[in-house]
Amino acid sequence: MNRFERIKAALNFEDVDRIPVNLWMHFSAYDQNPKLLAEKQVAYARKYDFDFIKLAPFGLYGVEDWGVEIEYFNKINRPPAVKQYAIESIDDWTRLEVLPAIYGTYGKQLQLSQHVAKLSKGEFPFVQTIFSPLTTAHKLAGDRLFLDIRENPAIIKQALDIITETTINFVKANIEAGVSGFFFATKSATRDLFTETEYKEFGVPYDLKVIHSYNKQTFFNIAHIHGPNNLFHLIAAYPVNCLNWHDRWVSPSLAEARKITDKCLLGGIREVPYFDEHNRIIRKSLLVDGSVNEVENHVREAIREVDGKGLILGPGCVADQEASEKNIYAVRRASVFGSPKVVTEATTA
Repeated sequence: MNRFERIKAALNFEDVDRIPVNLWMHFSAYDQNPKLLAEKQVAYARKYDFDFIKLAPFGLYGVEDWGVEIEYFNKINRPPAVKQYAIESIDDWTRLEVLPAIYGTYGKQLQLSQHVAKLSKGEFPFVQTIFSPLTTAHKLAGDRLFLDIRENPAIIKQALDIITETTINFVKANIEAGVSGFFFATKSATRDLFTETEYKEFGVPYDLKVIHSYNKQTFFNIAHIHGPNNLFHLIAAYPVNCLNWHDRWVSPSLAEARKITDKCLLGGIREVPYFDEHNRIIRKSLLVDGSVNEVENHVREAIREVDGKGLILGPGCVADQEASEKNIYAVRRASVFGSPKVVTEATTA
C-alpha cells in the first residue's frame, strides 16, 4: 500500500498492511520561515517513513494580522507567546475586518502548504492546521472573552462571523495549494472554559460553517479536541472523518470512543509528562526518556484497544520536540504489530 491508500483504508475501516502513523511536533526554531519549515517537515516525514504530514504552523498565526503582538523565541520547545492582545475593550471587537488570509502571517502559512506540496511531490497526504473561530477569539482577547460573551453576546457573534469568514478564506486558498484535508483544532470545547450550552451557541454554529467549507472537497479531515473535561460528544458529531484528542490521559479512551463514534480515531500515544500525586513532573515524556520496549508496548496497547481497525497512530497533541530518535523509530516499528493483515498472517503461520 502507498501512504494515500493506507490512510484512506484506515479512514474507511478497511484492512491495512500496517497501522498508519505520524508523530507530529512543532519545529519552533524554524516556524517563522515557511520554506525552511516545509523542508524540515518533509524531511522528518521521509526519515521516519510516516504516512502523512500534519503541517505545524505556530499556534498564534491566526491572530497576528488582527493586531496581537507576539514575542518570538525561535528555539526548540519555546513557542511564540502573546505580548499584548488585540482586544482590550468591547469596542475593539467591532473593529475586526474580514481578511483575505493570503497575505501577512496567514499568507506565510499558505506558503507552507505550497512549499510542502512542491517538496513532497505527491508522496504524502498533508493536512493544514486551522483553529475553531471561538479558539481564535480567545487568542485575540485572552480571558476577557468570557466576560464579553456574557455581557455583549451579539457583538461577539458578529466578531465570530468575521473570524469564520476569514478562516474560510484561508481554507479555500489551502485547497488550491493542494492540501489533502484539515486538522481542525478547538481549544474551546472544554467545560474548563465554556458550558455545553455556551459552546452550542458560540462554538458549534461557527465550527460547522468552517468545516462545511471544505469537507466535501478534501478526503482527510480531522477534528482535534484540546484539553481535559472535553465536550467530546459534540465534536464527535461533526462532519469530519477522523477524531484526535488526548486519549491516553483524558476521557474517553480509544476503546470508550469506539462505542461513541464510528469515525476513525487518531491517537494512542501519550504526549504529555507524567505527574505524581502532588502534580510534580516525574517524567518529561515517554517519547523523550522512555525505553524502546516501553514505547513499543505503549503503541501495541493502543492498537489492541480497537483491534487495529479505524485507527491512525499519533499523539494526543504535538509531541515533544526533544523526542529521541530511537523512540520515534520504535513507534514506527510498532505500527506493524497488530495490523489486521499482519495478525492474520502471523496466526496462520
